[in-house]
Amino acid sequence: MKLAPRLAVLLTALAVTACAPQTSDNSSSDKDEKTGTLRVWLFQEVGNQPKEKVVDAVVADFEKEHEGAKVDVEYIPVETRAQRVKAAFNDPKSAPDVIEYGNTDTAGYVKDGGLLDVTKEFGDWSEAKDTDPTAKQSVTVDGKVYGAPFYVGVRALYYRTDIFEDLGLEVPKTMAELATTARRIRAAEPELYGLVVGGAYTYGAMPFVWANGGELATGKGGSYASAIDSEAAQKGIKAYTSLFSDDNCPAAKCAGMGGNDTVTAFAAGKAGMAIGGDFSHAAVEAGKVKGKYAVVPLPGVKAGSVAPAFAGGNNIGVLKSTSHRTLAVQLMEQLASKETQASMFDAMGFLPTFGDVREKAAAEKPYVKPFVQTLSSGTKFVPASPAWSGIDSSLVLPTMFQEVISGKKDVAGASGDAAKKMDEAFGSAG
Repeated sequence: MKLAPRLAVLLTALAVTACAPQTSDNSSSDKDEKTGTLRVWLFQEVGNQPKEKVVDAVVADFEKEHEGAKVDVEYIPVETRAQRVKAAFNDPKSAPDVIEYGNTDTAGYVKDGGLLDVTKEFGDWSEAKDTDPTAKQSVTVDGKVYGAPFYVGVRALYYRTDIFEDLGLEVPKTMAELATTARRIRAAEPELYGLVVGGAYTYGAMPFVWANGGELATGKGGSYASAIDSEAAQKGIKAYTSLFSDDNCPAAKCAGMGGNDTVTAFAAGKAGMAIGGDFSHAAVEAGKVKGKYAVVPLPGVKAGSVAPAFAGGNNIGVLKSTSHRTLAVQLMEQLASKETQASMFDAMGFLPTFGDVREKAAAEKPYVKPFVQTLSSGTKFVPASPAWSGIDSSLVLPTMFQEVISGKKDVAGASGDAAKKMDEAFGSAG
């Protein structure tokens, strides 16, 4: 799964697993076999060969180090994952030992009883201490660890260097300057969006909420309450939705756009600026703007600050039903190790979850620097609740943004209704 651009698709596909019925006992097996075949499910990427090459090398080393152990890797298409994962949780005989999963799905998988608690092993793992705090949060539920972070992805501000030069514009240092600069581009070049935005682009919108001091929800563990209707959150919603106007990105064209749509528009030369991820780099490079753009962290409210970004990404976990606990955990650690993450960055562009490995990657490939700066400035994550996948797949937040953009509701009304829907989901997640 190519990170966050596909997170929405993944979450929609996985929503049905959030409260999967327990049709059989998938409790941890007493067996801890030291030989035999370990089954691994990983996500199938758009271009999967480079990933396979990295994984094959890990597997070869693992099999050499563990006599009598074999590893069988299967790459799972996103389209059929929902049924496969549900079946695996309910029938240990069909289940893999090790699995790759989206980092927003941890809480749902833990609630379903599918993932093994590896708190002790993670604590004993020498490399774990260098894990990015937000990445570690994405494998943690109620203080217990259920996997190892595999890679992380964030968004930053892409802008057209040629247009900025032609119009004598400076790179915006605050969110207010961002809006002003966007409108100046649109006024001078009416065929372009100033800053292309999307009403269905949740993780492009959330930095505006977070930068203004708002939150998605408050609480922890099994108890969350929506905070999307707070005064600070409403300020951020207003800042984002005000960009859907004829003098920047007309609502008629932009209200229905998702993240991929905005990046595609920028890559095609139709926008002066866009909010895109490190994972968008290849698409932009392949577009009409190659050689005519640069990337900086998305500015916050105050000059010099960076708007908090959503930390997307994937994790590697062990299923509770494994009969090869020790081997499975060791394989998880090798797949998520510093060496593997560095190789995966070279092969796929996935950002490492270890700070030191990431800094080295940024030094080798300059395009990574603004994303590393964004990560270093502090990122945000979704509530660690099994309710989140349902909230996301039922489009609570895009609906809220689109209601404001269309004028159907004001910010207070739309955010209040969204908060009610979120609280209902949080309340029924137990």
